[in-house]
Amino acid sequence: MASGPIMLVPICLVENKNEHLSVNQKAVRILNKISQPVVVVAIIGLYRTGKSYLMNCLAREKTGFPLGSTVQSETKGIWMWCVPHPSKQNHTLVLLDTEGLGDVEKGDSKNDSWIFALAVLLSSTLVYNSISTINNDALEKLHYVTELTELIRAKSSPKPDGVKGATEFVSFFPDFIWTVRDFTLELKLHGHPITEDEYLENALKLIPDANPKAKNSNTTREYIKHFFPKRKCFVFDRPTHEKELLACIEDVLENQLDPKFKEQSNNFCSYIFTKARTKTLREGVKVTGNRLGTLVVTYVDTINSGGVPCLENAVTTLAQCENSVAMQKAADHYSEQMAQRIRFPTDTLQELLGVHTACEKEAIAVFMEHSFKDDQQEFQKKLMEIIKNKKEGFLLQNEEASVKYCQAKLDQLSKVLMESILAGTFSVPGGYKLYRKAKERIEWDYQQVPRKGVKANEVLQSFLQSQAAIENSILQADRALTEREKATAVERARKEAAEEEQAWLRQQLWEQQQQMEAQERSLKENLAQLRRKLEWEGENDLREQRRILEHMLMNQEELLNEGFRKKSEEMNAEINRLRNLIETTEKDKTPWIARALNTLATEASAILSIPAKVVDWGLKGLSSLIK
Repeated sequence: MASGPIMLVPICLVENKNEHLSVNQKAVRILNKISQPVVVVAIIGLYRTGKSYLMNCLAREKTGFPLGSTVQSETKGIWMWCVPHPSKQNHTLVLLDTEGLGDVEKGDSKNDSWIFALAVLLSSTLVYNSISTINNDALEKLHYVTELTELIRAKSSPKPDGVKGATEFVSFFPDFIWTVRDFTLELKLHGHPITEDEYLENALKLIPDANPKAKNSNTTREYIKHFFPKRKCFVFDRPTHEKELLACIEDVLENQLDPKFKEQSNNFCSYIFTKARTKTLREGVKVTGNRLGTLVVTYVDTINSGGVPCLENAVTTLAQCENSVAMQKAADHYSEQMAQRIRFPTDTLQELLGVHTACEKEAIAVFMEHSFKDDQQEFQKKLMEIIKNKKEGFLLQNEEASVKYCQAKLDQLSKVLMESILAGTFSVPGGYKLYRKAKERIEWDYQQVPRKGVKANEVLQSFLQSQAAIENSILQADRALTEREKATAVERARKEAAEEEQAWLRQQLWEQQQQMEAQERSLKENLAQLRRKLEWEGENDLREQRRILEHMLMNQEELLNEGFRKKSEEMNAEINRLRNLIETTEKDKTPWIARALNTLATEASAILSIPAKVVDWGLKGLSSLIK
């Protein structure tokens, strides 16, 4: 697994000792080395129901998670096994095996509730494992699901009641699979064959009875249907009918397993491998191994402090850490690419700025790919400042390389001239003409030198200025010239110096213009990539809202068909709220993006030292793209 270590055996992720939860830092370090997106499958259920066996099947190993052969629960806390995903390229399959619920050795059922809540929070697919059949007794044993509204929050704001609370959970809850072990019934309903999924959905139908026991049973059914929009069921025969083999099932040979059980196990694994989703957060952000590690620590720390795990707070914590890393990764990419692509000194400033523009564009893309929930563009603005400073460093390095190279060339070309001056070669009648010819030859040869860089004219200008006094001295000492010829030569030298200085000033102005244009391109690129990301996030948000609405409408229709008109009508307010939210989001999407772009543009202009009129022009250009 290129993105992380290969785990040969599972490791405890969340330890549960003396009814206190703690995160195993060794497991977190393993997760931190996994940069790939993860598919997280967690299994829960009563102890001694064969959960670990199914997880070993998913790892495609006979041993790994401890199975045990006694009435004592083997798994304590939450154990983790990270393996290469068998069908999703560049993904890691993270298997979480939880300790058995209802262990008689535990004195506090609240501990079970937290294990259940963590399994829900961490997984993208939640497998509930039970024995024999789905009936009232089995549903009552799944009462932990009714406690989730007290143990988990979607947002940091006060917890909403009723249907709205359930609706918020739908946006981040995992898919739900109910596995029924040692199933001996026929899959028939009213004399007609039914599928495993139909068996589950029939079991989840509400009981039309007003007595308290029926109400309690209905609550679990309602919560399962409200919280988990995607549900699946698998039933399994006994692995073998020989009791002595069941006690050591991990040692049983393939040909000793019941053929039906093998087929059912293969179907279950195949479904997980092909259908289990990548773990994602809101706005479609994929969870990687290192992100999962941060979430585990955040949730367990919150539980231990007496608080309620909140997805919004956890994501905010994760975003702060991830965005800082994304910013550094983008900055490093810029530095590395600039160093690789530039050969100092560059022939022109434009050449360096062209490479800068390309590298900056890539760096912004790296940041956009790895960052999320940078709502105020705090980290993007920091990145802009970092890249600006790095660019200035490269410009200075380029100038220094140009000065050094040009000075060395001029020293080499003017060596004979300087030796002749010291030898008095030009202190003779006609010496001024000889000096001028030698100096002009140096200038011509200097112009032929390739890739002198951005300081070529400035270094030449400095050399010529250093020769001005020497030239005038040779001129005045030349007895072959009349006073009038000397005056004319002085005036000519003055004009040449003035022209050269003007040319140098024009070069400086042109370079400043090039710098400003590069800053303008930087602003436009940052705005353009932010716009694309905001549009992508907005579309994901809308898709999620529509998915939740569709799920609620299906639940409402089921309630109506089952005769629960009042419950169905109670959902109307939340359904209408969602519809209005979707409609508002669709209408306000463009103004919202425009506001975010305007804020970034205004603040970024100060970072990049861009005049306000240029910012306004850039925003007008972008606004035409988001209408």
